[in-house]
Amino acid sequence: MWKRSSSSSSSQPKATGCLGSMDQVRQVFGQYDKNGDGKISCDELRDVLSALGPSPTTREEARAAMSEIDKDGDGFIDLDEFAELILGGGGSRGGGGGPECGAKELKDAFDLYDLDGNGVISAGELHAVMKKLGQKCSLGDCRKMISSVDRDGDGNVNFEEFKKMMTTSNGARS
Repeated sequence: MWKRSSSSSSSQPKATGCLGSMDQVRQVFGQYDKNGDGKISCDELRDVLSALGPSPTTREEARAAMSEIDKDGDGFIDLDEFAELILGGGGSRGGGGGPECGAKELKDAFDLYDLDGNGVISAGELHAVMKKLGQKCSLGDCRKMISSVDRDGDGNVNFEEFKKMMTTSNGARS
């Protein structure tokens, strides 16, 4: 979603809207691939889901998520499978990649950030999620990220703003 810039001269996060480039996808993949073996295991996926969810993720829930993402059935998520998930590459489950493609996934992603369930993502919620994911990002930086996406000026990101950000960023800009 929102990611830190990989620029070595600046540690200031940048709002990228969506993970639109492979460099960004690799960066996020590397954060989930805790042991650096080039694959996300079921346990690594479970750790991430548990960090983001309101309650710990069971092994069965992690296996179900893994089966959705692991296209080649080898029990791991490789970079290509992860990139297809993130970039929405019209994969075997998604159909043609149209506007309704991945609507449930978008809502699920939104809900991960909307910690209090009030229908908007605040800078505080973004900050809390980034912290859970091990991102070093100040609350002020999170406010800047929110403002870059906030179209109605209320200081939050609602689902429509989130959806627009996620769907228009895929391939629209590099």
